[in-house]
Amino acid sequence: MEQAVKRRPRSALREFIGGEAGGGVVLIIAAALGLVLANSPAAETYFGVLKSYVGPLHVLHWINDALMAVFFLLVGLEVKRELLDGQLSRWSRRILPGLAAAGGMVAPALIYLAFNRGLPEAQAGWAIPTATDIAFTLGVLALLGSRVPVSLKIFVTALAIIDDLGAVLIIAFFYSANLSLTWLAAAGAVLAALIALNRFGVRRLWPYLGLGLVLWGCVLQSGVHATIAGVALAFTIPLARSPARPDDDHSPLHRLEHALVRPVNFLIVPIFGFANAGVSLAGLSGDDLLSPITLGVALGLFLGKQIGVFLFTWVAVRLRLADRPEDATWGQVWGVSILCGIGFTMSLFIGLLAFANQPLFEAEVKIGVLGGSLLSALMGAAVLALARREPKPTPSGQPISGR
Repeated sequence: MEQAVKRRPRSALREFIGGEAGGGVVLIIAAALGLVLANSPAAETYFGVLKSYVGPLHVLHWINDALMAVFFLLVGLEVKRELLDGQLSRWSRRILPGLAAAGGMVAPALIYLAFNRGLPEAQAGWAIPTATDIAFTLGVLALLGSRVPVSLKIFVTALAIIDDLGAVLIIAFFYSANLSLTWLAAAGAVLAALIALNRFGVRRLWPYLGLGLVLWGCVLQSGVHATIAGVALAFTIPLARSPARPDDDHSPLHRLEHALVRPVNFLIVPIFGFANAGVSLAGLSGDDLLSPITLGVALGLFLGKQIGVFLFTWVAVRLRLADRPEDATWGQVWGVSILCGIGFTMSLFIGLLAFANQPLFEAEVKIGVLGGSLLSALMGAAVLALARREPKPTPSGQPISGR
């Protein structure tokens, strides 16, 4: 008897697990180009264009406040989807990546603060090394192919999603200043209208996107960072679910998510990398390159992330709060824990918020992010390439050793 079984659609991010390397390569090229231009005869033009005004904001602000709001919109859509119908839909699935993400935020922050103790002006950057760059991390995993079990890729995806949510909350609560109650009230009213659209079952995207633009403008004026509007909008976009159709691939959330994933990964994030990775090394001394901020960020990413993610994962498994990812050895878990120290996009973004209008501190942050992320990528890939694989059972039931 023929059964009409509807195949559950894969999320855009899950599809990208197998092809994330492309977006990661474009981001690497864009960031490298920005770094080269910032230290070339074209540096004056490079920085001049970024500081030139287009309407009420200069180009760099348009990139960081407007384009990145679209990036945060995609992050919010994926978080909502995974919470409702994905890897984070049940508490049993949230425990391990949730604890690992918590450890991966606490340990880097403590390392950064340890390097910057007694330096009050530098301590605002404590959150810089707490975020994992999901595009870069999944890109490295994609390049490693079958050396990394699928369960570990899913684990890292869920961890990075929770990590992103934590970064959004940090930005909202710790990097907002000079709040305007009037504009906050206006943003609240627009958000209430968006929620009403959802409640009344409106499935067309244009009303949400139109009100989303208004919401962005209100949040921009409110003192809360404008990118938060992208996340708030994402959580109002409907994901049609019912017992008969638990995951409707024609729902507004799916349509918008799949429309955004390629522009964000291949255009918006590389533009951000190009504009923000450019740091001029002219005039920087050895002390600047090894400053407490630089070391705190670099070692927070490289050491803090692997310590926090691996330790909290190991403790959770030892206490039987969760199971180790299927077919993964502890060596492989350590390898992906190191990869979580790739903090490029979100770390740079938080650094710009923490040290706005402080060029020397911004330069030190960028050097630390680039150094810590590069070291984490190389070391994590090396550990995973050399890690012993989980033994596979033979037909007789006896395991055979694997690399």
